Amino acid sequence: MRRSPKFLVLAAAILPSMAMAENVLKWGGPRDIFSLDPYSYGSTSNLAFLNHVYEGLVRYTPEFDVVPALAERWEFVAPDTWRFHLRRGVKFHDGADFTADDVLASMKRVSDPASPLRGNIPTYVSAERIDDHTVDIKTTSGSPLFLNDMTNIFMFDADWLRTNNAEAPTDVGAKVEGFATHNTNGTGPFMLESRVPDAKTVLVVNDGWWDTPVHNLDRIEFTPITAPATRVAALLSGEIDLTDGAPIQDLDRLRASPGIQVEQRSDLRTIHVVFNRKDTLADGRDNPFNDLRLRQAIDMAIDRDLIGKRIMRGMTHIAGTMVAPDIPGYSAELDVPTPHDPDRAAALIEEAGLKDTAFTMVCANDESVNEEQVCQAIVSMLTKVGLKPSLDIGPRAVQSPKRSSGNADVYMIGWANEPTLDAYSILVQVLHSREGAAGVANYGGWSYPELDRLTDEASVEMDQARRIELEQQALKLAKDEVIMIPLYQQPMAWAMNDKVSDVVIRADNKPRHWLTRMAE
Repeated sequence: MRRSPKFLVLAAAILPSMAMAENVLKWGGPRDIFSLDPYSYGSTSNLAFLNHVYEGLVRYTPEFDVVPALAERWEFVAPDTWRFHLRRGVKFHDGADFTADDVLASMKRVSDPASPLRGNIPTYVSAERIDDHTVDIKTTSGSPLFLNDMTNIFMFDADWLRTNNAEAPTDVGAKVEGFATHNTNGTGPFMLESRVPDAKTVLVVNDGWWDTPVHNLDRIEFTPITAPATRVAALLSGEIDLTDGAPIQDLDRLRASPGIQVEQRSDLRTIHVVFNRKDTLADGRDNPFNDLRLRQAIDMAIDRDLIGKRIMRGMTHIAGTMVAPDIPGYSAELDVPTPHDPDRAAALIEEAGLKDTAFTMVCANDESVNEEQVCQAIVSMLTKVGLKPSLDIGPRAVQSPKRSSGNADVYMIGWANEPTLDAYSILVQVLHSREGAAGVANYGGWSYPELDRLTDEASVEMDQARRIELEQQALKLAKDEVIMIPLYQQPMAWAMNDKVSDVVIRADNKPRHWLTRMAE
């Protein structure tokens, strides 16, 4: 039907106001994501972002209960076999139906030996299609934590992978890219509109999502802002509406600002100092960190209390063990930090004949909270006890490959034990020897057969009390051997303006913007 000129003028006047009426969440993060491929790197923040686009067979509620997602229900059909009944009517963003073939393709891709995420499903064996909407997944045993692991295993469209030659996994650490690095096709509540790495990633609402939305968002504009002062200025000026990385040094200022709300607590992530434990360092020298006395000396030389008070503003829990108090497997008996004793540290270094040992500490300036300042402080502390450390600092996109390739002398990592939410996560992925799906984040190359045995036993132990006992024994061994040095649980702080009316914030520090609402 032909429209009159009067109608066209009226429509032109209405359209801009309609666009302005969209609920747009302007989200400013402390760092960019690594890749659009959720299997490309075992990063909690990367997976949390991509969970807006992709989904798993199961998911966590904000209370960390495992509930159905792309699978409606499941049961055991054998002691080592889970049967998943898939949700019908689910569509990928390109309109394709979600079926059992997509589950098989996704499980094959994520469990590939070259997949960086294969360690998230250490007990997975195989998947079998029963019919279009039923899949059997076989595990090494009736693992009590398999469903927890599956919350972060997102489903791909098999035809999309095949058509775009994307069936092989990508790997951020090895700099292996592919079609899925830069493109998406999920089933989730939001779809990718555009992405410029290190600048902006835009998501738009998926009106065809199978679930009933809680959010009222039309659009999410994610902007990485690595400089803390710039991030604060962007929030105060209205350039962004929310940040999940409010700098702790600016929280008082933000709280005093009209229209700004701040939420702060310690999260699940424990920050560690980690050692290269191969026979030789990357430069060919015999590895001095294989001497327990040097590792003990470094542990004693670090003044955790000073770091907690000065750099973390007293907003963190100083750690004596490798998992947070909220994580099953935690032991208060182990959570006793090594006392700061620089004199004893210096004596141990002298005793080992390692005075003036030179090495490089690899840290990122956009990963954990105030990491650059923490690393600077540690380098100073180690210098005072007779070592010669140098700091290699840079963005995590540059630094991550150095540690994941096993070439770093000493480095920092944070581990939140996600998605498992159990100490088994750090035991099997970080502390276990590298073999099969185990030890995928064992970048230092250590191997302790007794620790491996305890971890393997825990993986199949259905009695929770016994499983936790095994995990605590393994964590004690790791502490006694100073495989890694736990420092503290990372403080987390979110800040938002009054355009954001409702947002879910939990100890895992994961944005869940399918639950976020803007003010009406």
